[in-house]
Amino acid sequence: MKLIEGEAPMFEKLEIFRMAHAMATHAGARQTVVSQNIANADTPGYRAKDVASFAEQFAPSAGEGAQRATRAGHLNGAEGPYQVAMIRSDEGANPNGNTVSVEEEMMKAVEVQRQHDRALAIYKSSLGLLRTSIGRR
Repeated sequence: MKLIEGEAPMFEKLEIFRMAHAMATHAGARQTVVSQNIANADTPGYRAKDVASFAEQFAPSAGEGAQRATRAGHLNGAEGPYQVAMIRSDEGANPNGNTVSVEEEMMKAVEVQRQHDRALAIYKSSLGLLRTSIGRR
């Protein structure tokens, strides 16, 4: 199969692959924020950050079946599925103003790892189905 310069392979245009990619990208973004929180656990005044859940960010904003941008310039350039690093509340702040709970961040790190593993499993399973459908194993 010959690729035309600037075009993506056919399988990248399938929604299941886009979703698996988005899920893995979201997990990477959230892991970055979690690791920053842990690194700043003793920084006075540091406010713990988090990324909205994948379900909230991947879901259509105007109800089921709403349109979503698939490339730059599509739908007036409304692209990008994530709002990274939203600030959490000041609830549970230490006397020095730090809101990081290392225990919570470790639980989030495990959750992020599971999300990334799930994204890879979806990708591998879908790729296997695609290979089977075209007669390749």
